[in-house]
Amino acid sequence: MPRKGPAPRRPVVPDAKFGNTTVSNVINKVMLDGKKTVAEAIVYEAMDIAAEKTGNDPLACLLNAIEAIKPAVEVKSRRVGGATYQVPMEVSDRRQHSLGVRWLVEFSRKRSEYTMAQRLGNEMADSVAERGGAFKKRDETHRMAEANKAFSHFRW
Repeated sequence: MPRKGPAPRRPVVPDAKFGNTTVSNVINKVMLDGKKTVAEAIVYEAMDIAAEKTGNDPLACLLNAIEAIKPAVEVKSRRVGGATYQVPMEVSDRRQHSLGVRWLVEFSRKRSEYTMAQRLGNEMADSVAERGGAFKKRDETHRMAEANKAFSHFRW
């Protein structure tokens, strides 16, 4: 733990094309080995692919996809008297957003399309349509929290 309090949060610089910080977050998550221009090209192409499939604006398509896969609740392990319980907890807005972006990119990488732009674009389109790996992950997280609702009194 730092002695001088928490480190200050660095502001996220909006992307060049849309001027949106969410797009920057996705670009940074897609980026590998510091190749930001490659990641930008992938994300912009993926947004165009998803917009073509859904018939929406590219930026709205990305924002709707992330909104669809943001979890409202999650379970955290809590040890009480030798037993470990999965305690459902509400998720903060920042964590909801970061989990949504992380799951979108993670499940895009697992898809079998030819290019990363196609994978990400199709995952975004699937998320808007409430299917796909990232949406299933959110659904599974909500189901897990619902199943362990009895342990919510262990919340801290």
